[in-house]
Amino acid sequence: MEHSTAGPDQQDVPSARPSGVAARLERFGRSLSPTGLVLALTCYCISMTPSLIPRGWLFQGLLTGLSMIAGYAFGAFLGWVTRRLGFQRPWDASTSRTLWFVLGGLTAVLVPWFLVLASRWQGDLQALFGIVESPPAHVMLVVLVGFGLALALLLVGRGLRWCSRRAARLLGRWVPARVAGLVGAVAVATITVLLVNGTLINGAMTALKNISAATDAGTPDGAVAPTSALRSGSPDSVVDWEDLGFQGRAFVSSGPSVEQIADFAAGGDVVDPADVVEPVRVYAGLQSADDVDAVAALVVDELDRTDAWDREILVVTTTTGTGWVDPSMSQTLEYMHGGDTAIAAMQYSYLPSWVSFLSDRETPPAAGKALYEAVYDAWLEQPEGSRPFLVAYGVSLGSFGAQGAFSGLQDMTARTQGALFVGTPSFTPNWEFFTENRDPGSLEYSPVYDGGRQVRFGTDPGSGANAWDLPGPWETPRVVYLQHASDAVVWWSPDILWREPDWVSEPGPDRLEMTWVPVVTFWQVTFDMFVAGNVPQGHGHAYHLAYTDGLAALGAPDGWDDAETARLKALMSGIPDES
Repeated sequence: MEHSTAGPDQQDVPSARPSGVAARLERFGRSLSPTGLVLALTCYCISMTPSLIPRGWLFQGLLTGLSMIAGYAFGAFLGWVTRRLGFQRPWDASTSRTLWFVLGGLTAVLVPWFLVLASRWQGDLQALFGIVESPPAHVMLVVLVGFGLALALLLVGRGLRWCSRRAARLLGRWVPARVAGLVGAVAVATITVLLVNGTLINGAMTALKNISAATDAGTPDGAVAPTSALRSGSPDSVVDWEDLGFQGRAFVSSGPSVEQIADFAAGGDVVDPADVVEPVRVYAGLQSADDVDAVAALVVDELDRTDAWDREILVVTTTTGTGWVDPSMSQTLEYMHGGDTAIAAMQYSYLPSWVSFLSDRETPPAAGKALYEAVYDAWLEQPEGSRPFLVAYGVSLGSFGAQGAFSGLQDMTARTQGALFVGTPSFTPNWEFFTENRDPGSLEYSPVYDGGRQVRFGTDPGSGANAWDLPGPWETPRVVYLQHASDAVVWWSPDILWREPDWVSEPGPDRLEMTWVPVVTFWQVTFDMFVAGNVPQGHGHAYHLAYTDGLAALGAPDGWDDAETARLKALMSGIPDES
């Protein structure tokens, strides 16, 4: 490829246009923006650098393709601006040809070199996560997916540009050329947005909702309606089994038996095995009532019916988007307290959390507020000396929703006896306030707020117990946040597109060094978020074992110590994580 007198972003128009595939490819190559190609190659290299979670070939390819087209688009735009402003210098044919050869040579060297580097970085990240390192595989698929996606998006963009120019030519018969060009571009852009929103996005959302609704109507394998009066969906319950939803049926039909809890209690001296009782689990589904307030009222009715107010501890749980209650939390709580527990939860959606967030950001905090306030009002009516220890809890989108019940720290400590928030998304207002107002010198991934007087962040991989090591006193009621430096669910934010957050450059214990680059880092963290839970325990969005430390810090039984924590953690490590 060469430009005879054109600048690096000007298009050469050959005197003759030979036909055939080779000639078409040559014309296509000449039409590309050199500045765009340089930035696309740069973004290709950057996209290969490590982020939070080890990536497979498909996600790496998609990430690379999106990064390349973003770099190309920005470079092409810069070239267009410089041409319009008259800043571009014409280059002679020899210089132009040399620059194209240099770009081609850099591409031939950097593309395979960064594939090798990426394999090495991913191996280092796997080792950090405790994943058995596998030899590099499917590296060519990364190139095929990445370059294929970038090319497809480029052709789509050029197709839209062609439509815009055709529209401008048509309008140019009646209006000035500049006006016709502007109107044509706006018209094509508007039609494209309407088609994407109305056809692709709405169609995809409708399909997801239909699939999720069908799933919610099903029943987990092996789940049967409980017969115990201490479970919602039982014959004694005011909530029908059929109305609980998929996740509600999973919640009320599972959990450790009295015998299993007693066996664990017998291994220590905190809970007498003879005192072990069956845990209370109450739940109301999305179909149980007409709105979230009515569903929350049913949960309170279930607490009344099961005499949950006589239990040692009551955890008010805001579920994730599908209505899921993390079994790791439920089982840890029940083993720790000898079954003398009650867990109250309700469903407000049947959509996956990321779909719930994109389509309806208002419902999770509204549901969290409705449930907590309904339970809290009923809790206040109980005799003061016999009320259960009251805990607010949520994980992931459930943490975002649970905190919707509280205006701030004073409200939390006034209306709870403890709060546990796990894997909290960064768009959660209370989390954002504590993090942004952290003590000087503390890190964003592991902030210290007000010396840790009441709020503490546990960030040790698989534990979170480092939060308890702060020198000052930890007053009650306590608020505990559990989060990992490698959890993309916590760190994802649209702001990463244009602003470098502090955590990127901080030395996280389960994260390699990262370099922030506009747009590219955003796509890296976005893809990390979708696989953040598919990693070994103690990393990413996997908190299976961290609940032991978190719940022990809030309100463990009398006599509970580090040895009991270790014993329970050993038990939980043998129980599969069902997240």
